[in-house]
Order: sequence, then C-alpha cells, then structure tokens
Amino acid sequence: MKKNRTLIRTIILLVLVCAIGYTFYINFFKKDEVITKGSKAPNFAMTELNTGKSYTLSGEKGKGVIVNFWGTWCEPCKREMPFMNEIYSKYKGKGIELLAMNADESKFSVKRFVSDYKLNFPVGIDKDQEVLNIYGVNPLPTTFFVSPDGTIKRIVTGQMTPNSFESYIKEILPK
Repeated sequence: MKKNRTLIRTIILLVLVCAIGYTFYINFFKKDEVITKGSKAPNFAMTELNTGKSYTLSGEKGKGVIVNFWGTWCEPCKREMPFMNEIYSKYKGKGIELLAMNADESKFSVKRFVSDYKLNFPVGIDKDQEVLNIYGVNPLPTTFFVSPDGTIKRIVTGQMTPNSFESYIKEILPK
C-alpha cells in the first residue's frame, strides 16, 4: 500500500515538473514569429459564411490575395467596406482574391453586416481569433496584401482610402 502511494506521488511530481518546465520553455525560449512585410504569409483555412465554401491561402496561390481582418462594431471597417467591395469587383477577374476574416463575432451579426453592405467577396468568421493571433493583428482593421508567390507585400493597419486600396492591389496583381 505504501509503495503504491509513493509511486503515485512520484508520478504526480514528475508530471508537475514537466508542466512547469514546458511553461518556462514556451515563455522564455520559444521565439514567436513576427509577421512582417517580406515574410511568407502563414497559411490558414476559412469557411465562407453564406456559401460554406472553404478557402485556404495556399489554395489561392498564383493570385494576389488581400486578407482583411475586421469587426462589425469597427467604425473604420464600416467606412472601408463599401469601396473595398466596389474595387474588389473590378479586380476579381484579374487574379485578385479578397478574404475577409471577422474577429470572432456571432454568425447572426456578421451575416447581417454582410447583407446590409451587400458584400460580394468571401467572408469568414475567425473562431477564437486563431488566424488573427497567428498574424499578430492589432488593431482592427488590419489588411495584408499577399503577392501571388505568397509573400506579404504590404501590411496596412487602420483604415485605407479608395485610392490607397487600389494602388496596393496593383502591387500584388499577377503578371
């Protein structure tokens, strides 16, 4: 009986030591990759809100891809959505894709926003803000312009203007 109790205590102690060691490793030694201009854009998957179609960044290889992180409550996001929608329509047939990732809001509120703004580009909800965290997004809106080879050409934090948005698209047009 006493041997079993000692064995169980030893196992518990080893598990605790391993957990503490792992915590120290993660917090002090593991380097988080910072996404910057010129970095390879991390792949992610997104399910389009209305159609259920799956998109992956790697699946859009050969296209210029705009990855936009936004929220329904975000005033700058509300101001840029109409011109993003219009300009996207102009460039969609020229090898540009726009993937809009909502920052983990309810499906109801996002669908309502998409309907109110008559958005015609793919919109997904970033559950638990996983992709947002991978990309290191803060604040909203933040937009990444990814070249056809998967390299981040530009990162825009905050609201864009119609002219700047269109000029950034021209930087990632496929040749």
